[in-house]
Amino acid sequence: MSGNTEITKRTAERNQFLGLWPHEIAFLALLAAAFYFSQIRGPWWPPAFFFTLLLGALPLLIFRCREEWRRLPNRFLFFLLLAAWLAFFSLLGNSTFGYLDSSSLFLWMFDIYTSPTADEQQGMILPFVVFVLLWWKRKELVAQPAKLWPPAIGLIALGLLIHVVGYVIQQPRVSVVGFFAGLYGLTGLAWGKHWLKASLFPFFLFAFCMPIGQLADPLTMPLRLLVAKIVVVVARTALALPPSDLIREGTQLFNASHTFAYEVAAACSGIRSIVALLALMTIYGFVNFQTPWKRAAMMLAALPLAVLGNVVRLCCTITVAEFFGQDAGKMVETNLGFITFAVAIGCAFLLARWLEKGEPKLKTETQPAPA
Repeated sequence: MSGNTEITKRTAERNQFLGLWPHEIAFLALLAAAFYFSQIRGPWWPPAFFFTLLLGALPLLIFRCREEWRRLPNRFLFFLLLAAWLAFFSLLGNSTFGYLDSSSLFLWMFDIYTSPTADEQQGMILPFVVFVLLWWKRKELVAQPAKLWPPAIGLIALGLLIHVVGYVIQQPRVSVVGFFAGLYGLTGLAWGKHWLKASLFPFFLFAFCMPIGQLADPLTMPLRLLVAKIVVVVARTALALPPSDLIREGTQLFNASHTFAYEVAAACSGIRSIVALLALMTIYGFVNFQTPWKRAAMMLAALPLAVLGNVVRLCCTITVAEFFGQDAGKMVETNLGFITFAVAIGCAFLLARWLEKGEPKLKTETQPAPA
């Protein structure tokens, strides 16, 4: 019997490419197409295509974790409750019909994520990241016997109450919080408080799925002013530009002859970089570090690193504009926006390497408790 098992494992390894099964590679190709076509706004099929693949990721995860999945009780109950929860938020999830003619909270979220002016595109990726992290923590999730845990009904009720408040005041963003809170409670009801504790980190990432929108305005303007002030200081010192060659009025930057003029717009304020960076650095911190203060350091570094990346990009833009004119500067600003993220990611990598010194190795495999 053991010989047959070994042969089966070897055959499975030969059928994989970079650790992926052929059907998983096909799924990723379809997912890439779904992200590409999601930019087409208006037709019904781009969101239907995307949500079909999002639901299809669940059986892929189950197949990947089939040994652990067999050990979980109440599977039928969980899927029954999940279907009811999804149907409820599809039929009574959105009350802002003047904005989007649909009662589905999920279509509202998709519309926000795919908006050309939105800063929340990461919300479409994070559900798949959560699936991957659940696979990564699969041993820990089943380390203790799972069982029905009625107190989790309180968490489900809290999520429902949050949604009712959001529905009444016509704030779908509040309903998004209620949806994910209730979804978290459903897993606890089916599989117990140990599951809730072990899955807290993956579910925490759903917080980055909530569209920020106008809630970010109190932070946006101070960041725009901060970036503009830092750019002026750097340009006058490191770039040796005289005061007349770089004048700041609020968030506007220009020179005395007005051969170039730029405004540190909201898109340059670092909001998008902060949200994306915070999500990435949160994932990296929790996956690689056990020490709480190191995880917190990685998360807190997202704000200054996002600002630093924007400062570097604007300094490059102003330098090019000073020597080659505003058109060349605008070309740099438009086509080299990746500089912001590249600088921030590079500094985050250096910070992580420094924090890794003396960090104990994570226990990636947790032995299940004896029956």
